[in-house]
Amino acid sequence: MALDQSFVGRTYPPTPAYEVGREKIREFAEAVGDTGAAYVDPEAAKALGHPDVIAPPTFVFSITFRAAGQVIQDPQLGLDYSRVVHGDQKFAYTRPVRAGDRLTVTSTIEAIKSMAGNDIVDIRGEVHDESGEHVVTAWTKLVARAAEEA
Repeated sequence: MALDQSFVGRTYPPTPAYEVGREKIREFAEAVGDTGAAYVDPEAAKALGHPDVIAPPTFVFSITFRAAGQVIQDPQLGLDYSRVVHGDQKFAYTRPVRAGDRLTVTSTIEAIKSMAGNDIVDIRGEVHDESGEHVVTAWTKLVARAAEEA
């Protein structure tokens, strides 16, 4: 059954603050094989004009995807997460994510489409620091595959 189009534009409350730690950044950089010095060495980051180590560009996915859980788990939307695959991801940065940031995410459903029996949901996550400064916008596309017919 197609998802309800009236959910387009629905915005969910901001998440509790997530504190970005140096060790989390280092672990993430190692996990994705990104060896940039600014991700692990505070002095290298400072030499580039940052107050502390910065996170690789895709680091914020772990924060924004967790926030998208509000959308995914919304019983009124009725998304069958057991059928969901990750369709696409993109980011638009105002500034890099830095160690010490306390970030909140506000998720909004930007689009809902049905195609070949699949439901496609586009979620925009607006990420702000504790002073309210915009850090990054993340767009996540989820595809709920059509149920197989018996």
